[in-house]
Amino acid sequence: MRLGGVDKASLEIDGLTLLERALAATRPAEEVVVVGDPVPTSRPVTWTREAPAGGGPAAGLLAGLDALAVPPDLVCVLAVDMPRVVPSTVARLVDALADDSAADAAVLVDAEGVRQTLAGVYRYDALVSARPRQREQEHGLSIRRLIAPLRIVGVAAVGDEARDVDTWEDLRHLGG
Repeated sequence: MRLGGVDKASLEIDGLTLLERALAATRPAEEVVVVGDPVPTSRPVTWTREAPAGGGPAAGLLAGLDALAVPPDLVCVLAVDMPRVVPSTVARLVDALADDSAADAAVLVDAEGVRQTLAGVYRYDALVSARPRQREQEHGLSIRRLIAPLRIVGVAAVGDEARDVDTWEDLRHLGG
């Protein structure tokens, strides 16, 4: 059974919300943008929303890019519902991208070989170049379609890193 519209960011595993787990995974980042409704956090973040709200992950990712104060070379994209991504996961993604200068992104790949496009490190310029020319085309755009022109390197997930929380059973399995 799916989560029925529950705010995933507020779900807890071992006393930490999924949002706080994502913030911990991105601890080395100089700037963090969270796409969603503001809530108290343990570290400073910039809040933003896609316009109109509910535009999907690609629209959210692009809204996040727009909210960055200083465009970085690399952007870590992490869905809040991936609680087993930790700083060393992000470091492996950064290293994989550094090892392949022709690649535009490095994303986690689960045990079944599925790319987890919302757990990756992307070159900022590549994401900007992949953006639709007309902003109204962003609403409802799939993340896979957005990044289709990018050259992506897969990084094998370790343990449950690539596991996301889509159901109550997923949450129980991951310790919630």
